[in-house]
Amino acid sequence: MKKNILSLVAVAALTVSASAADYRAAKPDAWTAKTVPTAIGALYGKITLEESDKVKLKAPKVASNGGAIPVSVKTDIPAKTIAVFQDVNPEATVAVFEVPEGTKADFSFKIKMKKSGSITAVVEGKDGKFYSKKLSLEVALGGCEG
Repeated sequence: MKKNILSLVAVAALTVSASAADYRAAKPDAWTAKTVPTAIGALYGKITLEESDKVKLKAPKVASNGGAIPVSVKTDIPAKTIAVFQDVNPEATVAVFEVPEGTKADFSFKIKMKKSGSITAVVEGKDGKFYSKKLSLEVALGGCEG
C-alpha cells in the first residue's frame, strides 16, 4: 500500500509540472523588455494595476551583494500568477510564477541587480484584477560583482 501511495504522489507531481506554462516561449517580449511598464504590458496586455497592501514584497533595504538579493513575495489574494520585475538591469522581467489551485501564494528566491533601484510584484488575481507592490532597495558598491 505504501508503494502505491508514493506512485500516486509522483504521478501528481509530474502532472503539475507538465502543466506549467512556459512564459519565455509564450511571451518572449516580456523577457526582452527594457522597462517595467513595457514588460508588464508584454506579459499581461493593457491592464490597470491596483497598489495593494495585500501583496507582501520583502527584500533587504540595503543589499550587500547585488548578485544574490533575497526576495520574497506572498499574498492571500486568490491568484493565478505572480510576476516580479526590476528597473535597473537590461531586462526588466525577473520571474513569473503560476499559483496552482489550492496552494498558498508564497515564493522566495534570489535576484541580481547591478545597482540600486526598485522591485515590483504583480499579482494576477482570479477575480481578473491586477494587484501590485513596489519596493525600493539600495545595492552596496559592487552590484552583481559584490
